[in-house]
Amino acid sequence: MNTLANWDGGPGPWILFLPLIWAAVVIGAVTLLRRTVWRGRRGPWHPAADPRPTGDAPLAVLGRRFASGEIDEDEYWRRLSVLDEQFGRMGKGGGPA
Repeated sequence: MNTLANWDGGPGPWILFLPLIWAAVVIGAVTLLRRTVWRGRRGPWHPAADPRPTGDAPLAVLGRRFASGEIDEDEYWRRLSVLDEQFGRMGKGGGPA
């Protein structure tokens, strides 16, 4: 009967698979970490927040009107302060005052 305890043939070529398996585990772990944790400390389920207002946001509309010359600088700053009072407090965790 041929058992592993008294087999004199040595480990054979299958021993080469052990380093390949460990290399696959390490590469898989590094790939997983790069796609989740190491991506700016945010995972793919957290899209990067863009600080610039887009679309029909009130600050975006105000910025476009100022850039196109519809309103002057004084009007821009006056309206910006009103918008900051209205939307600034809600965005920082508090409700309307």
